[in-house]
Amino acid sequence: MIFKSIRWRLQAWHGVLLVIVLMGFGLTAYQVSWDNQLLRIDQELNQRLMWILRPRPPGHRPEGPPEPGLDEHPRPERRPEGMDLFGATREAVKQAGAAELTQTNTYYYVLWGRDGTVEARSAGAPADVPVPARTDMAPPPPPDNTGPGPRPPPPSRPVTRTRGNFREMFRFLPRGECVLAGRSLTPDLAGLRRLGVWLTMAGAGVLLLGLAGGWWLASRAIRPIEEISATAVKIADGALSHRINVADTESELGRLATVLNSTFARLEAAFAQQSRFTADASHELRTPVAVILNQTQSALTRERPGAEYREALEACQRAAQRMRALTESLLELARLDAGQAAMKRDPCDLAHVAQESVQLVRPLAQEAGVQIKCQLAGTNCLANAEQLGRVVVNLLNNAIQFNQRGGAVRITTAANNGTAVLEVSDTGPGIPAEDLPHVFERFYRVDKSRAQPRGRAGLGLAICKAIVEAHSGTIAAVSQPGSGSTFTVTLPLK
Repeated sequence: MIFKSIRWRLQAWHGVLLVIVLMGFGLTAYQVSWDNQLLRIDQELNQRLMWILRPRPPGHRPEGPPEPGLDEHPRPERRPEGMDLFGATREAVKQAGAAELTQTNTYYYVLWGRDGTVEARSAGAPADVPVPARTDMAPPPPPDNTGPGPRPPPPSRPVTRTRGNFREMFRFLPRGECVLAGRSLTPDLAGLRRLGVWLTMAGAGVLLLGLAGGWWLASRAIRPIEEISATAVKIADGALSHRINVADTESELGRLATVLNSTFARLEAAFAQQSRFTADASHELRTPVAVILNQTQSALTRERPGAEYREALEACQRAAQRMRALTESLLELARLDAGQAAMKRDPCDLAHVAQESVQLVRPLAQEAGVQIKCQLAGTNCLANAEQLGRVVVNLLNNAIQFNQRGGAVRITTAANNGTAVLEVSDTGPGIPAEDLPHVFERFYRVDKSRAQPRGRAGLGLAICKAIVEAHSGTIAAVSQPGSGSTFTVTLPLK
């Protein structure tokens, strides 16, 4: 279960990468240090071999090998004529071995004859030093023939080998003898082990610090996700008012939290609207049902004259018509929300649709004492003329019913910046500022009481908004209390 956690996966990946990097660095540093140490030892061994093989005049006694680093690239002197190189080398090996006994890093020397027998050995040389084979010998450099007279070939090039805890370098003389210089690697290996311990300890410290820093970074990165999950659980339990605490809005998770907060806000609003819609629909249906029950119970309690039965039936009919109109409106809204309403769009003239709607509601306006003024300019658009006519009729009905007697309703159509614009304004009492943002909500009425003015349920503007949005248009309301209201519908021309 722990390995399914994102934090632990990040930590494990970070730890693996860190271990690989530290191991690579440590092994590289260890190998480079060891190679440099071997190179330094080889240079010292070569320096001693060159000193041993350096020609000396007869009777000369060597004083011992040079100190390391004083002459890193010694050049061999030319051997005087008649000088015995093998004998001089044997004496140099004995003297060098005696001199090395006083040094900390003891070097040893061995000289073999052509038959492989030991001709000279320093005091500190191990007893089991094997004679090098001729196959280990590197090819000698070309002979120097620049001087007068024939010259014997120089010794072979030095060859190094590692034998257990010893590092050795040997060269073959021109006549087949072999001289070897070596030293113990024990102090160097001890120092290398100490270096390995220090590298391991330093790597472990860096690994611990890296893991601690990675855990802190992973926890900090995962914290917003945990807050998102906790908030989502609370919202799923019904606490729709909870929001994610966004500290860093610039990060990827911060932007995600901002989007989720916006989504949660819309979700809360949708749930609130749905609850209010259910309560309002129940209330709207309860009234006509109560009327029907009341009338039927009154008619059934005792025998009544035929006229009273007729009045009861007429009341039940009005209540049933009210319920049918409400259910049809609810069904139409449901179809519009689901995108199932027929919205076949054809080219039509918005002015012609508005003119037909005005003729339809003119009797209602005359009854209410309201004058309708038209300013209709031909505006061709792509829309469903029947559905668009319902929008215009609903807006005109609102403007007439919420107007004052002797008032006026103005309807205009025009084309503006590639859109078709329809405006319906009235001279009524207007809409309060706090109610204006809610006028397109379902069952919302400016009058907070549950009274039903002229049998209206408060769904007309909601249906208008749904139809206009199905046409990819917008509808807006502007009002000043005491100065009337203006509803503006904007539709795309294409």
